[in-house]
Amino acid sequence: MQLSQSSVLSTDVPVHIARLFVYPVKSCAGIELTESVLLDTGLDLDRAWMVVDSQGEFISQREQPRLALVQPQFKRGGTELVLRAPGMLALHLSVDVVEAPVQVRVWSDQVKAYDMGDIAAQWFTDFLSMTPEGLPGAKGDRYRLVRFDPEQQRLCDPKWTQGAAAPNQFSDGFPLLVLGQSSLDELNARLQAAGHAPVGMERFRPNIVLSGLPAHAEDQLDYIEWPAEDATLRLRLVKPCTRCSVPDIDPVTARANPAVSQILRGYRQDPRMNGALTFGMNAIVSPGAEATLRVGRVVQVGPTGAA
Repeated sequence: MQLSQSSVLSTDVPVHIARLFVYPVKSCAGIELTESVLLDTGLDLDRAWMVVDSQGEFISQREQPRLALVQPQFKRGGTELVLRAPGMLALHLSVDVVEAPVQVRVWSDQVKAYDMGDIAAQWFTDFLSMTPEGLPGAKGDRYRLVRFDPEQQRLCDPKWTQGAAAPNQFSDGFPLLVLGQSSLDELNARLQAAGHAPVGMERFRPNIVLSGLPAHAEDQLDYIEWPAEDATLRLRLVKPCTRCSVPDIDPVTARANPAVSQILRGYRQDPRMNGALTFGMNAIVSPGAEATLRVGRVVQVGPTGAA
């Protein structure tokens, strides 16, 4: 079954930023915020850290679902990142302190990063080696935590940015993910009609959640913009977000159930992506943009072809 879409609302209907999320450590749990600084690379400190294996390859919930159980929190005025996980003492990291420079790989990109030290490495190695019941497991790979090098330029695929040089950190491919609240509401209605429990927004890991749009109307948007001091800031929605197995992972238990993918397969096979399941839109930031995004802000949206 092909993609189900709704029509974009007329511009006189207010669209709001309903929720904001950052995910400091790639594939770990997110932090919901009431405001966040928007940079060229996305929301401040989003996907600034990443777990890698002994070969320097990134690790996600696809390989290690237990990453979903790692809960981050910023403390001391945002200068300290604290990570908590079941069965583990809290790991405290200074936001401004790194150790040795390293080379790591995220998808096909080899990038410069900084290792966060042996304590952080042992913490992740111990936690990810536990059994699903939280007991010590067999010794396996050794993991390390790395921080993105701010001097590194990792650009989004120009095929989707129309040639614009859009920087990105450790997110899969784009600095922002935008999703409409109504899109999740529709999915939950379909899940419940099929006898499944509803799921939370955290399964889909958006940065910006919009209210005031019909279900999946974000598919048809070209931009989101709002006035900021002397200029109008704009986000361009450039690529549908294809979905893997991560939305099937319960963020509370780290256990997988295929119900979400099964329901999405009935109405979200996207011909733009050769029939892959899509949910939400990847976005890039206007060059030089720096502003504070706040929940409740009214934004203007433009359908594809309007900009």
